[in-house]
Amino acid sequence: MKDWRRTLIGPEATLREALAAIDRSGSQIVLVVDHANHLLGTLSDGDVRRGLLRGLDLDTTVTAAMHTTPTCAHVGEDRQSILASMRRLGFHQIPVVDSSRNVVNLYLLEDFLTTPTRDEWVVIMAGGKGSRLQSLTRDTPKPMLRVGTRPLLETILMGCADRGFRRFYLAVNYLAAQIESYFGDGRGLGIEICYLREEQRRGTAGALSLFPERPTLPFVVTNADLLTKHDFAHMLDGHVESRAEATMAVREYEMQVPFGVVRERDGGIEAIEEKPVQRFVVSAGMYVLSPSCVDVVPADRPFDMPELFSALVRAGKRTRCHYVDGYWLDIGQLTDFERANLEFPENFR
Repeated sequence: MKDWRRTLIGPEATLREALAAIDRSGSQIVLVVDHANHLLGTLSDGDVRRGLLRGLDLDTTVTAAMHTTPTCAHVGEDRQSILASMRRLGFHQIPVVDSSRNVVNLYLLEDFLTTPTRDEWVVIMAGGKGSRLQSLTRDTPKPMLRVGTRPLLETILMGCADRGFRRFYLAVNYLAAQIESYFGDGRGLGIEICYLREEQRRGTAGALSLFPERPTLPFVVTNADLLTKHDFAHMLDGHVESRAEATMAVREYEMQVPFGVVRERDGGIEAIEEKPVQRFVVSAGMYVLSPSCVDVVPADRPFDMPELFSALVRAGKRTRCHYVDGYWLDIGQLTDFERANLEFPENFR
């Protein structure tokens, strides 16, 4: 995989400098961005050639020849959907942008032909009872509920395997035998699965104390009740680049107050806001942790992710947020389960 950052140039660059950048990057394209990494346009070697034929010279700035409304992929978008779009449009490259249209990656067609193997571990917390799903989880562990054509946990594992991850740890407790019997050692999916067996409930982070060996690389941790198309490889790369100790995936959550909210002072009404919407940033149940985080997890009691992050913050360690923009659904209640089954065919194959 080529380093997409080598394709970034500023709008003041000349066509000569753009050609040099295209040659260095080996991607046949440059991305024109401002000082904040906001995408202004794209310029291929073909665009430069056509510009020269129109009478431009090599000292002309790239803004005279670039595409100002390029087609882009978005953070969290399913790789198969991106590949289908590239094939349909005949693209060999497509920039990836976040919700603010800042460049975060550049996908090349060749990136989809072979997926590099990732050595980092993925830990899936699959020991929960799923009490809020009532009768559905009386005899079936929540991660084994069928969403669409297969168990939810299988979709999670397949999504990670598609992005090159090969070694998985499943933290299991409630009806664990069903999970172990279905997946075994993972060979049926072309991956390696090990089990962290919780003899008692350990919370959302406590199972990390059960590792048979200390990890040497940052690792992904995710809850087993999430239906998402988020790219954990991208999240992990961002964690490494930021040199953070711990990364938490977050989402924006809106809540509307169903009443008129009165702002008062000394018994008098200053203003009335009808059914205001409050916005929060909430945890998305997905994390990347550096190996040293394992040392913070106690072995003798339940321990949750908020406790882990709070301990790291108190110790002055760097923690960061990673925003999730794509498809994401927490299957916590019956209505979520019903919605997941309705949306599965459209979002997952």
